[in-house]
Amino acid sequence: MTTDVADATPVRVVLADDEAMIRAGVRAILATDPRIEVVAEAGDGRAAVELVRAHRPRVALLDIRMPKLDGLSAAAEIRRLVPQTAAVMLTTFGEDDHIARALGHGASGFVLKSGDPRELIAGVHAVADGGAYLSPRVARRVIELGGGRLARRPVARDRTAALTDREREVLALVGAGLSNAEIARRLHLVEGTVKTYLTSIFTRLEVRNRVQAAIIAYEAGLVAQ
Repeated sequence: MTTDVADATPVRVVLADDEAMIRAGVRAILATDPRIEVVAEAGDGRAAVELVRAHRPRVALLDIRMPKLDGLSAAAEIRRLVPQTAAVMLTTFGEDDHIARALGHGASGFVLKSGDPRELIAGVHAVADGGAYLSPRVARRVIELGGGRLARRPVARDRTAALTDREREVLALVGAGLSNAEIARRLHLVEGTVKTYLTSIFTRLEVRNRVQAAIIAYEAGLVAQ
């Protein structure tokens, strides 16, 4: 009964992109999932912050390049003013430097505008559940760029070797972009058990969230390239 009630409450989203066509496309994708509700839209970063303050959504989907306030600055403002709202950045491969910066600026997810629509939906649900999400192709690109401090660690394989076989399976699926619910279905587990595994994985790997774990999964070769 508790699950049914939770499932009946949609994830509320504020969507921000300065291109109306992009907003329409993202909104259409999200509308295919009855568990997601777009409550407001903005065409610039400043308006996005104000709408988040007004609506208090669970997730803010933010384009990186926007007038008045860019997406990274908007994410930082949202984190400061409305910490219960998680920010997911809409990115392109031409924004590598922004992706690298965003890893340390409060964003909880990164999704490619040109990626699989399922990644967008998975990303919204992942961050709404308190996790983080890195689109698999973005993760790959981060590794190619050097990936920051975590991805450069040559001990990634040694760290993952300390995990149990099941924990490595879970970590690989995190790196592949699956949500907790999808991992549970794939491994025939209950979702609570997946969360328990993730807590253990984060502790063993000394990471704080899914983004950092996904980078290590790629660096360790657990995710098919």
